Amino acid sequence: MALERCEQALGYRFADRGLLQTCLTHASIANHRLASNERLEFLGDSVLGLVVCEALYQSYPEHPEGELTRIKSIVVSRSTCARISDSLGLPGCMQLGKGLAVNEQVPTSVSAAVFESLVAGVFLDGGWLAARNVVQRLVQTEIEQAAELEAGRNYKSQLQQQVQKEGGATPVYRLVDERGPDHLKCFRVAARVAEREFAPAWGGSKKEAEQRAAENALAELAGDRPPHAES
Repeated sequence: MALERCEQALGYRFADRGLLQTCLTHASIANHRLASNERLEFLGDSVLGLVVCEALYQSYPEHPEGELTRIKSIVVSRSTCARISDSLGLPGCMQLGKGLAVNEQVPTSVSAAVFESLVAGVFLDGGWLAARNVVQRLVQTEIEQAAELEAGRNYKSQLQQQVQKEGGATPVYRLVDERGPDHLKCFRVAARVAEREFAPAWGGSKKEAEQRAAENALAELAGDRPPHAES
């Protein structure tokens, strides 16, 4: 019954039922660690990361590498994996040792691990396309929410709002330096408001460098050390 509930939650039916059973077997009840889902968790972490990276790359073509990395780190984090797992009821499908089985709610680490194990299970059972379809469907909302959170970190917009509120001039951004070959250029940009120029910052694109320069300016205006100040 637990296997069927798990498959229904995932929207995927396993051809190898023994593999599914292993995905749901915690080390606390396994005869030995290799019979638990720990190795599957290791594989699932990488499969999950690749699916999320591909989805971000395709869905957000205007985002620089730094923003994509931050969004990915939120989506593949233990807390996010555990939240997805709990929402699907996956911990309730697991085989757990007595110490864990008596608790109404399993630890976050266990919830996250079973989700990653099942991602690996789908990959091994049905291949890359099956795993990608399952993961994309289950994490799409998390990706969108994380992207919205990153959009809230628009430091250029925050800086413009702050200086205009205080009656200042519109910020401008000056390219201070650039280095590297064309396919791997880095840019150093400084934000300037009226006659005041703030600490410059490097970025993998002009857009990223401008965002970091604006973040530096906001910190300086608040009397703090610029987060991207050069040592």
